Amino acid sequence: MAMSQRPRRHLPSSPFAPQPEVIDEVYEAGARVSHDAFGLGRVVSVQGTTSVQVDFGSGARHIPLPCRTMTAL
Repeated sequence: MAMSQRPRRHLPSSPFAPQPEVIDEVYEAGARVSHDAFGLGRVVSVQGTTSVQVDFGSGARHIPLPCRTMTAL
């Protein structure tokens, strides 16, 4: 029997946690972002696919990628 290529659905009554979705966001210089710990910020520069520098108003920080706690707005 052939296996389906669709992902398995998670039943609410299951004792196992669902698999987290992996979302690869692409950041560009000047884009607005929201970080769970640092709040709203603007991307200053992008270092390839390894990190981004974000200005959060109180200071700029290098955020390693991928970052689950930061989303593009």
